[in-house]
Amino acid sequence: MTTATYAIPNISCSHCVYTIQRELYELEGVSQVRASEATKQVTVEFSHPATETQIETLLAEINYPPVK
Repeated sequence: MTTATYAIPNISCSHCVYTIQRELYELEGVSQVRASEATKQVTVEFSHPATETQIETLLAEINYPPVK
């Protein structure tokens, strides 16, 4: 199991949080998603076959690109 935390400046409301969680849970291998409007962060727990690259790509595709 791997855990990754991403800074997502585009999170501005609870709908953003819901959208991020819904989309990430659709990736095979993602077991937990915690998104926060207050901290503008997303923490994802995942294992194979999900990868950090897939997660980052999906976040960018849904207009919530992570900032490193």
